[in-house]
Amino acid sequence: MNVNFPLLKTIRILLLPFSFIYALIVIFRNWCFDLGILGSSSFNLPVICVGNLAVGGTGKSPMVEFLLTKLKDKYQIAVLSRGYKRKTKGYALASSQSTALEIGDEPIQFRNKFPEVTVAVGEERVVAIPQLLHDRPNTQTIILDDAFQHRYVRAGLNILLTDYNNLFTRDWFLPTGDLRDQKKSYRRAEIIIVTKCEKDLSLKERNDIVKEIKPVSNQHIFFSTIQYGEVYHITEKNLFRLDASVEVLLVTGIANPEPLKKYINERSSSFYEMAYNDHHIFSIIDLKNIVKKLDSISCEKKIILTTEKDAVRLMKFEQELKKIPLYVIPIESRFLFGEEHRFTDLIVKFISEFKDQS
Repeated sequence: MNVNFPLLKTIRILLLPFSFIYALIVIFRNWCFDLGILGSSSFNLPVICVGNLAVGGTGKSPMVEFLLTKLKDKYQIAVLSRGYKRKTKGYALASSQSTALEIGDEPIQFRNKFPEVTVAVGEERVVAIPQLLHDRPNTQTIILDDAFQHRYVRAGLNILLTDYNNLFTRDWFLPTGDLRDQKKSYRRAEIIIVTKCEKDLSLKERNDIVKEIKPVSNQHIFFSTIQYGEVYHITEKNLFRLDASVEVLLVTGIANPEPLKKYINERSSSFYEMAYNDHHIFSIIDLKNIVKKLDSISCEKKIILTTEKDAVRLMKFEQELKKIPLYVIPIESRFLFGEEHRFTDLIVKFISEFKDQS
């Protein structure tokens, strides 16, 4: 469960020959798309793709939720995800009865937070989109979650995210690095967002990163940071205030818990950690071990804290959770340098112009 990072780094360096093989496969695949040997399909409605060049957490889910918050009252929106780590295959439309095992944790999170929005999953987006439109013919805009490298669909607007702490310009191909696509693929994006920035990012550092990325003509770059919301109980929904008198047992199964760990460390008396692999499917044994770890903490004022994504995968133990002080901390994206309105205006303009041309 715990990761030995120096050992992991050494192993990844030793895997460099495999990175060259992976790079050749990626380059060949992109070459086939660029020459039209592999085809891309477009659709007669605005399609917005949110993705990245690397594996791991760059903040795609908070960005999708930001878009949903801004667009759901203006348009009939649908979100199409792959449904990573679900136990099913093919296309599926989310319902109030859907579970994380059926459609994945992120789609369930979208469905729970935005019940008025259509949420569907499908590994092959080019096949899933017609099925989604058949099920929801009034759909006006589709948001593709984590589909930048899925070139079988040609999105009208591509939003590429890159982590401030691991910019794609400084990364390398899997498995030595985190890149799953070529660095130069960033040129396909209309918008680039540098996510998880420090809240006090200076204008000089912003400009230095822009120079490093080297945006092409008509490409827009934005910077965003993480903002955590009010902590609430996983089943009872009552709020809880973190302060220096509280000891926290942090339970995560996400790609990059470091920003959250920093946030909690600044606000609680102390915290302990139980870190699982990304998208970990929690078992009843896991839950018992978590409770056992909490019981071993001597402080009277103590809680278990987890993320919204992890909460979705833990909710199958709803009855047990009612007796446990397990709380959830929401996360959202906030744009820096007062550019939220400019970003939103670009999205609305894209949708409006697409509709005018149709």
